[in-house]
Amino acid sequence: MNYSKMAINLHKKNRGKIEIRTKVPLKTLNDLSTAYTPGVGAVCMEINRDKRKSYVLTNRRNTVAIVCDGTAVLGLGDIGPEAGMPVMEGKSAIFKAFANVDAVPLCINTRDTKEIINFCKIIEPSFGGINLEDISAPRCFEILEILEKELSIPVFHDDQDGTAIVVLAALINACRVSGKAMNDLRVVINGAGAAGIATAKLLITQGVRDIVLLDSKGIINKSQKKLNKYKAGIVKKINKNKLSGGLAEAMVGADVFIGLSKPELVNTEMIKSMNNNPIIFAMANPVPEVMPDIAIKAGALIVGTGRSDFPNQINNALVFPGIFRGLIDSGVKQVTQKMKLRAALALAFTVKKPNKNMILPKVNNKKAVLAIAKSIK
Repeated sequence: MNYSKMAINLHKKNRGKIEIRTKVPLKTLNDLSTAYTPGVGAVCMEINRDKRKSYVLTNRRNTVAIVCDGTAVLGLGDIGPEAGMPVMEGKSAIFKAFANVDAVPLCINTRDTKEIINFCKIIEPSFGGINLEDISAPRCFEILEILEKELSIPVFHDDQDGTAIVVLAALINACRVSGKAMNDLRVVINGAGAAGIATAKLLITQGVRDIVLLDSKGIINKSQKKLNKYKAGIVKKINKNKLSGGLAEAMVGADVFIGLSKPELVNTEMIKSMNNNPIIFAMANPVPEVMPDIAIKAGALIVGTGRSDFPNQINNALVFPGIFRGLIDSGVKQVTQKMKLRAALALAFTVKKPNKNMILPKVNNKKAVLAIAKSIK
């Protein structure tokens, strides 16, 4: 199927994918007088006396802001806020369809970290949560850190933690299929941006003891100079064998490859140099680091990608609807590492009998959304 052509036709026909609808009838003057003036004045004063009532008397609790500056959109990169809007509308549609969360895409025309932080602060009264989306690293780390400390509503960065959760869930089930033990794995993560660092942190929390992380310059190690503070913060916990070099050197003897980087970086020789029955998560979009058929021919036992047209789609769309449904329902203000672990386990065990072609549920599986939502407490 030509999804590119189909997508353009769909968006042109519908003028996008989302709209606002009213919950209440507005057929009579009484309807208007109750929903709007004069009746609405009494509702305003109730909230004025107790601002917490904004969660009960308006749709605030169930409304999430998707804040994006368009600097790191999908596999497209820095395409700007206007071009990022179709993706954010897609996120909004998924939020509503799978978790009944009302999400508003807000693509903003600034790259300044302080301005983005301030924007999120000043819109806080209108929302029950904020989903940061497609903001480039390392700015996204600082933005999340500050907002988690200074806002009274939950903030979640999907590119970091949504990706980390879905990767961990996929790895849990890949271990169930392969018989490999999590604490015996040697894992190579290619890509040390938002997703790569967050994934490394969560895998360490789960008990993975041997992780090699690479950025565009190669294997990250303690001898490197000019690491940003986020890479410097994790370098002491990774690369226990003090490896150096590039991806080819990192892959030798590895059990798992997690690609959060660029297309077609992994070749047959690299996979053949890995441990027996390696696990390959090639998640670059739209073209993965290695195509599944090539990886399997080279000896991979399990291959996952970010795409829906191959088995084992590893996509954070499996995660963010359930996370926010859980945050809204529980009233939790911040997503902790323990919650992320519980969410990953909940997602993994929605697949009762995983196999090499099914380590995760389909993206439209509402049972997965409910399982993740229940884990947030």
